[in-house]
Amino acid sequence: MPSSQPEHSPLDALWQPTAIVWTMLSGEALALLLALAPGLDEQRLRYFGLMSVAIQWVLLWSIASLYLVRRPLRSLPPHRIAYVVLAMLLVSTWVITAAIGFFFREGWGMDLGDWHWTQWRLIGMVMTIGALGIAVFQSQWRARQLVLRAKQLELEALQARIRPHFLFNTLNTGAALVHRKPEEVERLLLDLADLFRAALAGPRDITLEDELALARRYLEIESLRFGERLRIEWKLPREIPRVMVPSLSIQPLVENAIRHGIERRPEGGEIEIAVSTMPETVVVRIINPLASGGENRPGHQVGLNASQVRIEALTGGRGSVLTQQEGRRFIATVRLPADGDTTR
Repeated sequence: MPSSQPEHSPLDALWQPTAIVWTMLSGEALALLLALAPGLDEQRLRYFGLMSVAIQWVLLWSIASLYLVRRPLRSLPPHRIAYVVLAMLLVSTWVITAAIGFFFREGWGMDLGDWHWTQWRLIGMVMTIGALGIAVFQSQWRARQLVLRAKQLELEALQARIRPHFLFNTLNTGAALVHRKPEEVERLLLDLADLFRAALAGPRDITLEDELALARRYLEIESLRFGERLRIEWKLPREIPRVMVPSLSIQPLVENAIRHGIERRPEGGEIEIAVSTMPETVVVRIINPLASGGENRPGHQVGLNASQVRIEALTGGRGSVLTQQEGRRFIATVRLPADGDTTR
């Protein structure tokens, strides 16, 4: 079934290992800054250790708490998410510093007044840094939305270029079929209707299974055109992963395999379409033989560019469309994240 494009939470980057490492390093830098403050000439190392423990626990606890409530947070606007994050940081800072002060303050040789001053100073720094962070975040988020809007406009322009090319190819196939195999016209018209319905429906997201069905319709039409010159091998798992893809994002890659591979070989060849799954990725490969000259001459890259732009927009840049030449074969590889952002 069609689905609207999923929203990507601004917090998604927090769960990446690189982001966690940089967060921990920033915490250590803050602890070092506090330890270098005036008035701690004889206790700097001890104070640095205490601040390091407190800050790291605050950061780790905040990240873990945000991860636990990530699903409810997805329904909030980005600016409200930023305020929720700041509030959780402040609460975590208060709770954890109070706990550390209660259990470990005496062991570190600090009286209650000194610890309260340290606690309030740390909370004040979190508030100041958080307020600055919200301002920077809101600016960057608006810039990101403008970039996504520009990509959407580019996508619509690419779709407008694809449709006439797609229509031209399919009508040529139908015209040739009417003269050569009139008994197959009904089958052609049914397949053609499915393809045109998808092409004219506008930008939307469908399941990978439905997109592969559209590619199968296209190949059924082309198999009537090429006859024995076109051989097709499907390598599909027993159950197609329930990931979402933009409508007509895989089919143009299959069409390229026909136009720049099979069509340019008098003897024809085999197209292989394979789907494989890994723990975090679903991979779709379209493989075709190179033209008889030994070089792949793709001409304009409208189909490839459109597929890449659409899949990157859907997955927030985590999906990709890559091409490579391997021996005498040309391979288009589509990678999709196999997680909740593109599954239904």
